[in-house]
Amino acid sequence: MCGIVGILGERQVAPLLLEGLKRLEYRGYDSAGIAALANGHIECRRAEGKIDRLVAKCGQLPLTGTVGIGHTRWATHGKPTEDNAHPHVTERVAVVHNGIIENYRSLREELEKKQHRFTSETDTETIAHLLTDYLDQGMTPQQATSAALKRLDGAFAIAAIFAGHKNLLIGARRGSPLAVGYGDGEMYLGSDALALAPLTNRISYLEEGDWVELHPGQAVIHDCCDKLVERKIHITSLSGAMIGKGQYRHFMLKEIFEQPAVIGDTLSSLVTPDNRIALPEMPFDWAKVPRLTIVGCGTAYYAGLVAKYWFEQLARMPVEIDIASEFRYRNAPLTEGGVTLAVSQSGETADTLGALHVAKEHGQKILTVVNVPQSSMARLSDVVVPTLAGPEIGVASTKAFTTQLTVLLCLAVSAAVARKTLSAERAAAILQALREIPAHLNLVLRDEHFIQELAQRVGEARDVLYLGRGLLYPLAMEGALKLKEISYIHAEGYPAGEMKHGPIALIDEDVPVVFLAPHDALFEKSASNIQEVSARGGKVILFSDKDGVAGIGGKADWNMALPKVDPVVSPLLYAVPVQLLAYYTALVKGTDVDQPRNLAKSVTVE
Repeated sequence: MCGIVGILGERQVAPLLLEGLKRLEYRGYDSAGIAALANGHIECRRAEGKIDRLVAKCGQLPLTGTVGIGHTRWATHGKPTEDNAHPHVTERVAVVHNGIIENYRSLREELEKKQHRFTSETDTETIAHLLTDYLDQGMTPQQATSAALKRLDGAFAIAAIFAGHKNLLIGARRGSPLAVGYGDGEMYLGSDALALAPLTNRISYLEEGDWVELHPGQAVIHDCCDKLVERKIHITSLSGAMIGKGQYRHFMLKEIFEQPAVIGDTLSSLVTPDNRIALPEMPFDWAKVPRLTIVGCGTAYYAGLVAKYWFEQLARMPVEIDIASEFRYRNAPLTEGGVTLAVSQSGETADTLGALHVAKEHGQKILTVVNVPQSSMARLSDVVVPTLAGPEIGVASTKAFTTQLTVLLCLAVSAAVARKTLSAERAAAILQALREIPAHLNLVLRDEHFIQELAQRVGEARDVLYLGRGLLYPLAMEGALKLKEISYIHAEGYPAGEMKHGPIALIDEDVPVVFLAPHDALFEKSASNIQEVSARGGKVILFSDKDGVAGIGGKADWNMALPKVDPVVSPLLYAVPVQLLAYYTALVKGTDVDQPRNLAKSVTVE
């Protein structure tokens, strides 16, 4: 959500800022802008809509200078207009900001009494005027920053440049990520390492409350009390090539097709050739954990819901799962000695971070499954098990989801072995089934043309139901979420046994019903549901295996036989066809697949 890039260097900065903003498009945005110092004065260009409009404006009115900041904005305070776009500029300072300043109204009233004139509806403009007010009082930019940060309530990442100070770029973070990049004579700020990937591979991450002065070749970092501190510099393996689309039309399709490889990479990092699970050392004993609490948002929550089934069925462990935004405020009792497991792609999701702070305050050990090992969530955790999905650019999560499932199943098996609820033979069989998933997914991807044909029908629908049982119930909800996110068709996922308790009222000849029903112990019950839908004129779409397709006896209007797998690993297999169905339906609808409206990749504000 929103994106920041800042550069202090020797080259003309405008083209570099625009390139950096393009790499941040995946985060979601509805306006963009850049500002630079030209002969000591601040110049700014902003545009509503996509970055191409900003590029065109900069072509008409070129921006010069070697220090500057840029921003992609996802509207919170104020509509997505050019006036509300960042940077926000006074004669003395330009500011970009991710997050929400909760006390901006009172600060704005105070500043308006001092004759500060506001031109936007945003909370961010308050920061620019507050800094200007302190500068007018004779403070240096560093002193003004220190004073202003102490006045701001809320979560934020900030970057600022100052008129007359061509060798200074200042950044700050509280509750929203900000990275510092070290180049050859140049210094950078970015919302994440992806923004800086083509510029440098040397990155440090500001910690909570930090603020930084960037000078040529140097970063001076202060903590929340203004004490000088050092933050470790990491060498990142990210590159500009890793975030390209290659031969694919969209990032989402590229990432769907990367799943066999990244699941294999993740599995190789967790399971030895002789089928032993090699996890990081846990700061707790699985055998003694009284309760596991799982938290996540969106797709990560559905991955956690699958994990709930795995931990309960395999490890016989009591599990509570919560949407992070509910967990952090419902004041749930947490068992002494319990473990809280967070699931996230970015590691920066505001609600999940908040949930972890609550869990930590209640003495829980924190275990995080995350795709960004240097993220805020990772740094807050007692132990991290990374997913090796690589950069995921498409807003609708695909490969992050299946690599999360890979890690979570390995954790559940490890816990089950420790609790002696799973035999060594059964554990080995599950891991072997997991090893075979990449090959099975390649077979599914090879037959994607069948799903392309189906998407033509689904694209005509206003409403779609997804039904599944057991481990496939969370996949039904995930499939519905994918369709909603990128095709804008209303879709709902339900446990199939719940159909008669309400959703059946929606079924008619215009409502496709997607069944995820492998031929397992629950198949006969799913078959009964399919017959009920068919009897009411509903259009049945069946994803099953060869035995399941044969067992339905022609009741499905459309079916696809997936490879037969161990039921325990079926969620990883069935994730891919529902991703493809959402993708190709979105193409039929003509929507923006990688950047669907109103959505952001990483939701870093409440």
